[in-house]
Amino acid sequence: MQRYDLRHLHEDFYDRMGELINSGLKVNEVGIFLFEVGDYSSIQKSADFIKETGHELMNSIKFNEVDWTIVVKKLDDKAIAAKKEAAQKAAQLAEEKRIEAQRIADEKAAAKAKADTQKAEAKAKEEAEKAAAEAEENASDSTAKAD
Repeated sequence: MQRYDLRHLHEDFYDRMGELINSGLKVNEVGIFLFEVGDYSSIQKSADFIKETGHELMNSIKFNEVDWTIVVKKLDDKAIAAKKEAAQKAAQLAEEKRIEAQRIADEKAAAKAKADTQKAEAKAKEEAEKAAAEAEENASDSTAKAD
């Protein structure tokens, strides 16, 4: 296990952390990296950075009021490739699910629009029949009065 203090680099510690993981840690060895938090965006960026490199982020904790610690396990190339392949499969599955959900939502919207149109047509037909019946009644009333 190695401990690295990167606080002196402030928010520019990512490249150095990558170098230390690649050259300072052995495969399956754990490294502890201490860095300055700043505006807290560096916490998520550091997690994303580790994910992009394919190594394992084991922990991310607040060290004190201004510093943060992440614990990283260096993985071998085979494990990194397997993680990246699994991530790609998960992303592909998520995209397929999103497309299917969008298709279902589109079908529901189309069915609702069709039902609304049919309902409006039925209402218009009913009103037209009612108007025709009233017109016929008015016509027969006028004929009856004329007689």
